[in-house]
Amino acid sequence: MGRTGLSGKELSRAEVMGRVKAGNLRLREASELLELSYRQAKRLWARYRGGGAKALQHGNCGRESNRAYPAKMRAAVLERVKVRYEDFGATLAAEHLASDDGLEVHAETLRRWLREAGLWRRQRRRKPYRQRRERKAHWRFLARVLGRSRDWMPSGLPSWNARSDSRRWNSIF
Repeated sequence: MGRTGLSGKELSRAEVMGRVKAGNLRLREASELLELSYRQAKRLWARYRGGGAKALQHGNCGRESNRAYPAKMRAAVLERVKVRYEDFGATLAAEHLASDDGLEVHAETLRRWLREAGLWRRQRRRKPYRQRRERKAHWRFLARVLGRSRDWMPSGLPSWNARSDSRRWNSIF
């Protein structure tokens, strides 16, 4: 159906109007608290005096939408899905209902109806399997980086510097 209680905004308005009724707050101050003009606060105050906090509720609250599908159509669609398209997803079922049965329902609406009827659950997608490989050791890069400090190099090997021939260095390793 729809909500029947007060929203947060309506509750705060009711609280402020209750303070005005108790005499703790003037209507001008209430309008500033609610961030409304004085005239709009007077209109709210008149509605509150006439019907209490429930009068501050929006007029369409609890009513069925003008765009809602008829209950008979909803029952017919759900019955058809149970009988014929039980193992289909909502999108494919909506397409088949439209083409084969002449029942046009939006896929998201059908998905919501199926979820409410307990005929369909949201299926979580698995994350793709991925196993990271071990990094390869790049020994030439390591030799070049470590070759800059000459402490570790044996005395028979040439030391690395920018001017030395890289082919000669690579032939050693």
